[in-house]
Amino acid sequence: MRPASARNTVRPGPDRRLSVAPMMDWTDRHERFFLRTISRRTLLYTEMITTGAILHGDRDRILAYHPVEHPLALQVGGADPEALSRVARIAADLGFDEINLNVGCPSDRVQTGRFGACLMAEPALVADCAAAMGEGGLPVTVKCRIGIDGRERYDDLAAFVATVRRGGVTSFTVHARIAVLDGLSPKQNRDIPPLRPEEVHRLKAENPDLEIVLNGGVGSLDNALAHLGHVDGVMIGRAAYHDPWMLADVDAWVFGATPSALTRRAVIAAMADYIADHVSRGGRAAEVTRHMLGLFQNVPGARAWRRHLSEHAHRPGAGPEVLLAAAAHVPDELLDRPPPFQTG
Repeated sequence: MRPASARNTVRPGPDRRLSVAPMMDWTDRHERFFLRTISRRTLLYTEMITTGAILHGDRDRILAYHPVEHPLALQVGGADPEALSRVARIAADLGFDEINLNVGCPSDRVQTGRFGACLMAEPALVADCAAAMGEGGLPVTVKCRIGIDGRERYDDLAAFVATVRRGGVTSFTVHARIAVLDGLSPKQNRDIPPLRPEEVHRLKAENPDLEIVLNGGVGSLDNALAHLGHVDGVMIGRAAYHDPWMLADVDAWVFGATPSALTRRAVIAAMADYIADHVSRGGRAAEVTRHMLGLFQNVPGARAWRRHLSEHAHRPGAGPEVLLAAAAHVPDELLDRPPPFQTG
């Protein structure tokens, strides 16, 4: 049954949004396929990809995805409206469901390229970029922080949103921390600036016509549901990567779908087939299994599951049998247990 705390905070429905954050080196196409076996409705994002990589790189490889990944958003990094317009048209032609502009990444490399969180200091340019992206025909969304160095007040965030929406943006995903661009590493920027989720809640209250999605510090599905009492959506990052089974109840708790009878045994069977196909095409099993280490997070057998995958998936010739052998270390009761919505 649904926990009382979740039941009392949000009414499930198809208009809600829950997504897994774009994460460099993590949300590649193998991870996205894996997550899609767990939740059918969660919005998935690519890793951030620069306009230059898309326009001048190996586009077929960079933008490859499996049809089952829908709904799927492409996140791009860039600050040139013309280049972003071209990329948006490519994304539409390839069938992506949404295109998202990264205005939140705080890394030095991103700042050097003049995109990411540093663009919060140039809201008019962001509006121009968004307007150009809209020419591709896809919904355009913006992912930003609540602020950056020197622009840390709520009024600065409100002014940023007011300007950017003139470019046609009606959906903002807001990480509830500022980004400190001078003095903190990207990792430190995920932890050191204090969370201020009340400012994201306020942004929604003052902009009822905009879709406002909260990101940052969402460590559990129950936590996400609590925020959904104040905003239109929640984006979960590392918590979903390290404990992907937390998404098994999302379709029911958030979107109002029929409670899932999915089991982790069924997920493993689907991923074994996927690995077999990937290996037959010249891929390596470890490229897939590295994303699956957290499937049994905090339950008996989890350590043995992780150890077996880590020790065997990298070996030459490894295939789906590695996944099945790792599952043998987990009690049958856990392999066959449905998500908590049904079990309470």
